[in-house]
Amino acid sequence: MHASDPTLARLEFALECAREAGDLTLGYFRSRRFGVEAKSDGSHVTDADREAETLIREAVERAFPEDAIFGEEHGEQAGSSGYRWLIDPIDGTASFVHGVPLYGTLVAVEREGVSVAGVIHMPALGETVHAARGQGAWHRPPGSGDLVPARVSATRTLSESLLVLTAFDYFAQAGREDVYARLARAFARTRGWSDCYAHLLVATGRAEAAVEPSIKPWDVAPMTVILEEAGGRYTDWRGRATAYGPDGASTNGVIHEALLGVLESLGSAGAAPSDG
Repeated sequence: MHASDPTLARLEFALECAREAGDLTLGYFRSRRFGVEAKSDGSHVTDADREAETLIREAVERAFPEDAIFGEEHGEQAGSSGYRWLIDPIDGTASFVHGVPLYGTLVAVEREGVSVAGVIHMPALGETVHAARGQGAWHRPPGSGDLVPARVSATRTLSESLLVLTAFDYFAQAGREDVYARLARAFARTRGWSDCYAHLLVATGRAEAAVEPSIKPWDVAPMTVILEEAGGRYTDWRGRATAYGPDGASTNGVIHEALLGVLESLGSAGAAPSDG
């Protein structure tokens, strides 16, 4: 570990935790043997979600006992160091349950409320993106042991850009069908490569934007630092660079203001369920 740099030490540990938890989920994913329960918000949780978060939490508690922890499945644990870990053990539980490999394990580290390190790990694809503030963003492509810089695309207009959206029903549940239609008209093309994978595609230059109508902090905490370090932007729909908005958007940065222009004055409707 980078003992002299507490943030880099935590990033290295976050990568280890994400891979170990990802391996645990992958065992369940391949065997198709897991229990599924509906949460009060209509989203799903599985045995794999709970066990993977427990694995990460227990590892962090041992390595950084003074750090706070905030996870989707097991809630918040206070700390005194000023650092807080945000954990989403399976982002894209609907994909996971249906045997689709576009689910990820997300780990972020905040310092005084600002994300300073983040990991998006795609266990079934063997692909990872990570970043620490001021240290760049890095991509391990599927099937590769080599790290390469993660960089956003240089596309300059919405009319030339690819937009990635998780699902129309999320917009419908949030009362934002009109947003979906306006986005579809503004962009060259849209695709449904979902959840955290959409943001990973933006960070690695394979899509120009990802838009989410309803999010929780653990869904996007890694994106704020990863997108910035990759040369792009992550904000809520009002342009605030925070994981604590009700909605979110990642872009290559060049088209960000134009995207916000499409979203402006639409306001916040209801809240769609998070998908892990």
